[in-house]
Amino acid sequence: MTRLTQHLPAAARHSATRHSATRHSAARLAPLATLLLTLTGCASFSPDGGFAAVQKAAADRLGTPAQLVWARQPEDLDRIAERVGELLAGPLSMDDAVQVALLNNRGLQAAYAELGIGEAEVVQAGRLPNPGFTFGRTTRGDEVETERGIHVNLARLIAMPLVQRVEARRLAQVRSTVALQVLTLAADTRRAWVQAVAAEESARYSRQVMQAAEAGAELARRMAQVGNFNKLQQAREQGFYADAALNLTRAGQHQRATRERLTRLLGLWGEQAGFKLPERLPDLPREPRELPDIERTALAQRLDVAAARTGAEATARNLGLTRTTRFVNVLELGLVRNSSNEAPTQRGWEIGLELPLFDWGGARVARAESVYMQALHRAAETAINARSEVREAYGAYRAAWDIARHQRDEIVPLKARIAEENLLRYNGMLIGVFELLADARSQIASVNGAIDALRDFWVAQADLDMALVGKPGLGAFAAPAMAAAEAGGAGH
Repeated sequence: MTRLTQHLPAAARHSATRHSATRHSAARLAPLATLLLTLTGCASFSPDGGFAAVQKAAADRLGTPAQLVWARQPEDLDRIAERVGELLAGPLSMDDAVQVALLNNRGLQAAYAELGIGEAEVVQAGRLPNPGFTFGRTTRGDEVETERGIHVNLARLIAMPLVQRVEARRLAQVRSTVALQVLTLAADTRRAWVQAVAAEESARYSRQVMQAAEAGAELARRMAQVGNFNKLQQAREQGFYADAALNLTRAGQHQRATRERLTRLLGLWGEQAGFKLPERLPDLPREPRELPDIERTALAQRLDVAAARTGAEATARNLGLTRTTRFVNVLELGLVRNSSNEAPTQRGWEIGLELPLFDWGGARVARAESVYMQALHRAAETAINARSEVREAYGAYRAAWDIARHQRDEIVPLKARIAEENLLRYNGMLIGVFELLADARSQIASVNGAIDALRDFWVAQADLDMALVGKPGLGAFAAPAMAAAEAGGAGH
């Protein structure tokens, strides 16, 4: 503990002497006052809390115009509700669904609040520590002694610039994390929209299969009644009808589940949950995307790689802070004034600090070094995983495009030609109605397969887009490392 004390004469002394002591005291405190004013000037809030950086990151990586609104006031919620109502007025396209989610998802709004929390920590780190005041009154016989003191934590003042830089780096990481959450929500919404639309298409075709199976089963029952069908043939048609009914139930449940998942991502409830979706998925692109330098692109764009790299660099800087403050753990500056009715008033200063006799800070430094190596390995792991993930995502994307094109250009047209030929044979009484119904069921199944292939392609494209910007969970490895290093360096 460090204290500053000035011995001044009693009130009976000459006033000129008191004025001279006061001038000398003010001169000694002037440099400290200048330092305090300089440090205080750095602590202020920004107009948007760093939200503009998140908006820019989303605009650069989403590829489509996306409007982000941070609902900080009740009128912001009103504007969001109005815009969401406009987007829900017609069938909800994929891009419109993404826009609704970015505006209306309350989990994303909660993530935006992290920006305000992080900025508040930066501002708090730039605020001067409150001085402490002590007051004591003791008596010894007729003598009454009063002690008054003001003390300031000098260690915290000295570390203020370093702590401010630590909190600023943490805020930059929070911005990257929030931007990643925006992009993750957009990718999840695209996948959910594709799955919901495909599920509605599949349910629609499952109803057609059910109708064909029901007609076949009814015809088989009537023919068996008149003796034109044996029990085995009737059982086969009845079995197909039972399977079709089961598949229709499953398709209906899948349709409801995918729609509810999309509803949750969009943040809709009440009447809004009755939004309309298009009747079919978008067409397959004429050509797939060519990405020859996909690994380099991913390492340059992925937010989790950038966060891991920044976290390792910040941990290295924090290690320097730990080494700097290992020997200075407690340091205070105080002003003391003692007065008594029997003696002159006492003023002066006193210095006190913690002596490193038992704890030399070696454990804190060793811990910080281990945290740094951990962050370094995490960053390397993130980069290695990023390369593999984009290769895997691009391979799945190309395979999904090839499968969807084969379904569209080969299998579906072939099944259609077979159906036309069988219809001609049925008209010529060369085949019966059951063969025609079986062929119709096969054609509907091929269309369902094409829907599934097209759904898989659009899901694979959403996965590829997400793999190019990062995945949640990987970039988060840097956060515990930074927090641990900062605790070791500044929490003395």
